[in-house]
Amino acid sequence: MAQTSLADLIAALPEGDGWGPPPVTETTLNGVPYAPFSKGDKLGRMADWTADSKDGRDGRGGRQQYNRNYRDQQIYGAGSAALFTAPVAEDENTFSVVSRETTKTRYGRGAVFTRGRGQRGARQDTRGGRGQSQRGRGGQQGYGYDSRGGRSNAPRGRRFGWKDYDKPTRNRDASINIKPDWQLLEEIDFNRLAKLNLDADEGEDIESYGFLYYYDRSFDKQPVKAAERKLIPIDRAAYNVTTSSDPIIQELAEKEEATIFATDSILSMVMCSTRSVYPWDIVIVRQGNKIFLDKRDNATLDLVTVNENAADAPMEASDGNKEGINQPGALAEEATYINHNFANQVVLENEAQRVDMPHENPFYNASEESEPPASKVYKYRRFDLSTSDEDPMYLVVRTELDAVQKNAISGDDQFVTVKALNEFDSKAQGSGGALDWRTKLVSQRGAVVATEMKNNSVKLARWTVQSILSKADVMKLGFVSRANPKTNDKHVILGVIGWKPKDFANQMNLSLSNGWGIVRTIADMCLKRGDGKFVLVKDPNKSILRLYEVPAGSFDEDADDELVPETVAEEE
Repeated sequence: MAQTSLADLIAALPEGDGWGPPPVTETTLNGVPYAPFSKGDKLGRMADWTADSKDGRDGRGGRQQYNRNYRDQQIYGAGSAALFTAPVAEDENTFSVVSRETTKTRYGRGAVFTRGRGQRGARQDTRGGRGQSQRGRGGQQGYGYDSRGGRSNAPRGRRFGWKDYDKPTRNRDASINIKPDWQLLEEIDFNRLAKLNLDADEGEDIESYGFLYYYDRSFDKQPVKAAERKLIPIDRAAYNVTTSSDPIIQELAEKEEATIFATDSILSMVMCSTRSVYPWDIVIVRQGNKIFLDKRDNATLDLVTVNENAADAPMEASDGNKEGINQPGALAEEATYINHNFANQVVLENEAQRVDMPHENPFYNASEESEPPASKVYKYRRFDLSTSDEDPMYLVVRTELDAVQKNAISGDDQFVTVKALNEFDSKAQGSGGALDWRTKLVSQRGAVVATEMKNNSVKLARWTVQSILSKADVMKLGFVSRANPKTNDKHVILGVIGWKPKDFANQMNLSLSNGWGIVRTIADMCLKRGDGKFVLVKDPNKSILRLYEVPAGSFDEDADDELVPETVAEEE
């Protein structure tokens, strides 16, 4: 049988009865199938017989696929070309790089963010830097609620956490050099400290020293812009003598008045330690059955920090801050200078109308000082920290008052503490989203105060605790701003607001019983050991307190002399 070729078979088929597409249709050109296209179309599959139309309109998409950026595709055949386009394996527009590192960042409480929508993270612990020491004799001071009601000061389009992975990590130095021969006794994180509780009494007065001038109520009125009051440097002798160098505390210790002795500055730091971010340290001296809470000479504890609790706290020079006056150390010195002068300026220095305590200022010596004493009363008060009648424990603390004023209703004298918040530059890095005080302090006072509570939580908490310890009737907060944001040597007073200390504590969610619990716990840890020295240290980069027992001679000889309880001398 003769073999027949495939070409002969195809030729023998009748015309029009073969299989496959017809030789000539609307989509053929010279017998070759083709799909209409435009110059803007991307090359894809040559053919896809299984693809379905996307919206029932033969794949042309209709009005839904219109895009003004691709007008040239809205021509004949643009929709049909989509049938042959190869789909992208992954949409590049939704691609994001997810960082799994645990590096702390400046925003979002330490969260690590992606370029997509926010992810929540852990709490941030690195927010700032160390402060610098102040000058003066005996510690003398010689110098949340982000309701803006309008648009944010942040750049337009700024998203919370945007590019936070590019921010430098804050690594601060410890406030004291931990030596190898120091023995670590306890390490307590802030979560454990926050659960402590101890109810103490209202306290009782033991002795009062010094005198007070009357507060100038004209500062309570909001000044007009044309008549802003300048902050005037006023040299007055003020002291912040450490506990064991206080002669009055030494006398009370000899009389067995208490077990624990401290100053309000040191005690408030311990009581509010869970709010602190910057590093600090306290020296604890145990002698017999007594404990003295002390500070080292030129300790950062004496400086007034600025925006310590802000999510984006002021940066150090090592973190990239080129503005020297807006670095944490410089801001702390500026704030300390402002507080000293503000307290002196808002009182009426009338010798005939001042209020004298039974005893004179214990630290002022008229024959040695060239400046008159500041308006100040030192009240020594005792608190009962006993947990049972069988185990009594008392604490004596030296508290301070700054002024006195007449009650508007009863006419009785009210004791006043005076502090000052300061604004450096609402647009600078580290401002914490603060509002412009000059324009918002009157119209949005609540929002201004709430922002300060958020950015300066530990500072305001310490001031409130000090006011409650001294049994002050009113706490005055001044709002002081730079005359020019670019210089830190001239300031203006924008207003003063007064609160009852306990009411302010409630607004801040501040618990005194928690603070007393922390103090009693630290004291018990030291009382379990023998006589000696201990150092309580706030970790510079973590929310942790560490208690060390230090051998004799760990500090310089000068520091040792200042911290020996028997030594009765003013700090130099």
